[in-house]
Formats: sequence, structure tokens, C-alpha cells
Amino acid sequence: MDASSRAALIASRERLAETTSGAAGPGLMALADELFAVARLLDGHVSLRRALSDPAGKPADRAGLAHRIFDSRVSAAAVDLVETVARQRWSRPLDLVEAVETLATDTALDAAEARGELEGVEDELFRFGRIVGGDPQLSRILSDDAAPAEGRAALLDRLLSGRVSPVTEQLVRNTLTARHVGNAEVRVERLSEAASARRGRSVAHVTTAVALTAAQEQRLRDVLGRIYGRTIGLQVTVDPEVLGGLVVRVGDEVIDGSIANRLEVAGRRLAG
Repeated sequence: MDASSRAALIASRERLAETTSGAAGPGLMALADELFAVARLLDGHVSLRRALSDPAGKPADRAGLAHRIFDSRVSAAAVDLVETVARQRWSRPLDLVEAVETLATDTALDAAEARGELEGVEDELFRFGRIVGGDPQLSRILSDDAAPAEGRAALLDRLLSGRVSPVTEQLVRNTLTARHVGNAEVRVERLSEAASARRGRSVAHVTTAVALTAAQEQRLRDVLGRIYGRTIGLQVTVDPEVLGGLVVRVGDEVIDGSIANRLEVAGRRLAG
């Protein structure tokens, strides 16, 4: 998103915070489902999302159109939020779709917080992302935009139902049955990072050859906290292929201190 869409998203999230203040978990989960449904509808109807984001139109007219379309389909709170989104100035129509998806995710995480499950949801999302990343066939199916959404939903129900928080299941099901998933592992990882950010932390994805002790994890958190100047949470994956050392990723920055990487570098030097 460029500057205008980022400002529009901030305004939309502020309205969401006002709308959901003090709401309980069940109501928040219902609202999240409605917003995910609106996002799917907008994603599937090019002309509608263009009309709701048309910069040539008046904000009040775009909001009125949103009201006429959604008033009989979703709750008053959801209609109000879609009207708020339609009043904003978006750089491109797809930014509007992304904004509604973001509001839906925010609302689901609000529900996790209200249920006292935010930390558990973050951990479940991380672990499911690792499962997807470690199973090429599962990753291919869940990443395939051509696969029927109903089939992906049924598969996710078999994998998650009764095994994770209802909020985790809601987030994963809605995200991985969208029309455009891309890389399923990355999409789930972003959900986990959103949950971590809600807890006031940044996430370091750590790959190690052997499991770290609690003391080692704490030292690593302390070091990364000093480097980045903020609280850092760890999501640790054990992978014997790194041989030794650590690979640490924070956002787009990678610190590769693994023995495998050192051997590869040494091999290139010898070959060069």
C-alpha cells in the first residue's frame, strides 16, 4: 500500500476499535466472519470493488452504495465498517479488499484477546505454518488457487477442528480459502506475526540444528532485543540440515550463522 491507502487503513482500523470496544468473544468472532465474507465478495466482483473505491465518486455516495448492498446481508456493525472503508481514498481497488481482510483479522484477534487465548492462538498459528511448510503435498493443495475453496475448507476442518482454538480455526479457514492464497505457509506465518504484534512483540524465526534450552532462548531474546531495540519473541524450528549454529529471520532481515551456510561459503571460495 502507498501513503494514501495506508492512511485509509489507519482510519478504518480506528473505526473498528471504536465499534468493537468492550465487545465479547462470540460477537467479535461473528463480526470477523462477516468481514471475511465481505472481503471474499469484493474480491470476486471487480466492478463492485472499483465502484466502492472510485476516487472520482463522493465518499458519501460510495458509503451509500455500500449500505444498499450490505444492509440486508450482514450486521449493522459490519455495514458501518464497510461504509467507513468505502469513504476512504484507496490507491487501487485491491487495497480496499486487503483492508477489509485486515479488519476481519484484527477482529478475530480481538476475539482471541477477549477469550484470553491470544498467546495460544499465536503459537497454534506458528505450529500449523510449520506443518504446512514441512508437507509439500499439503502446501501445494492449500496454495492452489484453482482448487475448490470447499475442498480446502473440508481439508482444514479435518486438520484443525477440535484441535485448536476456534479463533485459530477461523483465521486459517478464512485465509486459506480465499480466491488468491499465494504461499499458504507464508499466509499462516503472517497471521502468527499479526498475533505476536498484538502482544506488543516482534517475531524472530529461528532455525536450529538442535532444540534450544530455556536459558539459551532467553539469552537469544535478550541479544535480539538489544539489536532491534524492542521486545522480540522467538518461534523456533529444529532442522538438522543446518548442522549447527542458528539461522535467525526478523522481518526481511536474515542472520545466517549456521554451519551449513559457512560450509557453502567456504566451498564457493575454494571453487572461485
